[in-house]
Amino acid sequence: MFPTVEQVLELDVVRHGNPRVVAGAAGLGHPVRWVHISELADIAGMLHGGELVLSTGVMLPADKESLARYIDDLADVGAAGLVVELGRRYADELPKALVRAAERRGLPLVELRTEVRFVAVTGAVHEHVVNAQLTELRASESVHQIFNELSVEGAEPEEVVREVARLAGAPVVLENLSHQVLAFDAAGQDPRGLLDGWERRSRGVRVAARTGYDGRSGWLVTTVGARGQDWGRLVVAGTPAREPSSHWTVLVERGAATLALNRLLERDRESLERQTHRTLLSGILTHALTVSEVALRARALGVQLEGRRLVGVMLRLRGGPGSAALEAQARLRDFAETAAAAARERALTSLIGALDDGGVGLLVSLGPADDEHAALEGFAAALDRLAEPSGEQPAFLMAAGSSVGSLRDARRTLLEAAQVADAASHARERKAGTYYRLPDVRLRGLLHLLRDDARLQTYVERELGPLLAYDAENGTDLVRILSVYLTSGRNKSAAADAAHMSRPSFYDRLHRVERILGTDLDQVESCLSLHVALLALQAVRG
Repeated sequence: MFPTVEQVLELDVVRHGNPRVVAGAAGLGHPVRWVHISELADIAGMLHGGELVLSTGVMLPADKESLARYIDDLADVGAAGLVVELGRRYADELPKALVRAAERRGLPLVELRTEVRFVAVTGAVHEHVVNAQLTELRASESVHQIFNELSVEGAEPEEVVREVARLAGAPVVLENLSHQVLAFDAAGQDPRGLLDGWERRSRGVRVAARTGYDGRSGWLVTTVGARGQDWGRLVVAGTPAREPSSHWTVLVERGAATLALNRLLERDRESLERQTHRTLLSGILTHALTVSEVALRARALGVQLEGRRLVGVMLRLRGGPGSAALEAQARLRDFAETAAAAARERALTSLIGALDDGGVGLLVSLGPADDEHAALEGFAAALDRLAEPSGEQPAFLMAAGSSVGSLRDARRTLLEAAQVADAASHARERKAGTYYRLPDVRLRGLLHLLRDDARLQTYVERELGPLLAYDAENGTDLVRILSVYLTSGRNKSAAADAAHMSRPSFYDRLHRVERILGTDLDQVESCLSLHVALLALQAVRG
């Protein structure tokens, strides 16, 4: 927004004075916030920083020490530079003591060899500053209007990230708290160059405030979240070499605000029936609706839930949210409609709707004479045929909770189904049959279910953050060493063999792990906490 000293020297009114930089050339990039005309030797006390001082030097002291002190005072207060017109006090050149002091402090010192009207200089610079402020104000208004429209339209995260990248002219990345990329726009650059080693590079970029600039990487970073729940960071990767202007800050913060708001106000383009079913399922899971309200509204939809056996079912599209998580909502809604068609084909009474956690939930209502296994297996077969008519690998994963005899317990069976589904997604071998049940749930499944929870991600960072940062900075593999050790039941000899290392080398690395984490690997509780954190890290990384 503000012109630099170098830009001021290029103004016509200043060039008429034949300016010559005699010291402090390294500071020509200093921003000039104002121009101040003064002949006083103690002017520094009247400045606030960023001023370019114009003087003829008539009141400056004659001795070397006072001249040096004059420069030091200007530099200490943050003056942008000093311009002295020759002719009145100094005929041909400025005092060497003044020049040496300015060079020592990096303060631009400029001599004007031809007389100029100082008032014309101040007018030109101030006009430049005001015009720049007006331009930036208009640009900020444009940014606010663009992102207001994106908020009203409920734009998907990819759309918001794309708009930030377009306005910034630089790559933009949306990541979660574990430094995994959720969405990005490479702004015409090679995406591989942007994303390769992203987690390692991102971990090395820390800013003190919610929005900050990292000079080493050239990244402008802001935290994304709302209502005190932070869930990611928005990164402009490739800002100018110097700290970005306030316009850049406004841009990235408005983008982050839009992302946070749209996450709270996600659009639903489901059919009215699916939307109503989803509302009831969500009301059961969140206790937003009472049992009597759910029963009444479900009955109005033709779904009898009272006096029946209820089974919660969770459907996951093959591959899960994965890399397409942010754009999969439309596909998920279509899949919910397909599931409803399969239920109608099998005459299966149920509530069916896409849930916020990325799956399609069902609450199946069975009569006294209905065979539970046969009903679920028949539904799975019908859905498999409708979802993948070619008869190839099933396009979805299906999990069921334990049946309950009361609508009051429906939440339990739905949550159990969701947990089983996430456990099954990490199963090393596919379970025989058409759907999964409770025996498949293990700790990995529970952690996978919680993988998007900021509290779990914070736990991983607290337990393993120093070790992950050490590996990223030094190219080591101490996280793997720790994992091998814990997976081997804390048997150091077996772990060394599993890691294909000599025992002394393996033991040495374990000691290094202990030093970095500040823990004792001989303590069972510490190892248990670290093992859970490693499993959680795998769940977070998917």
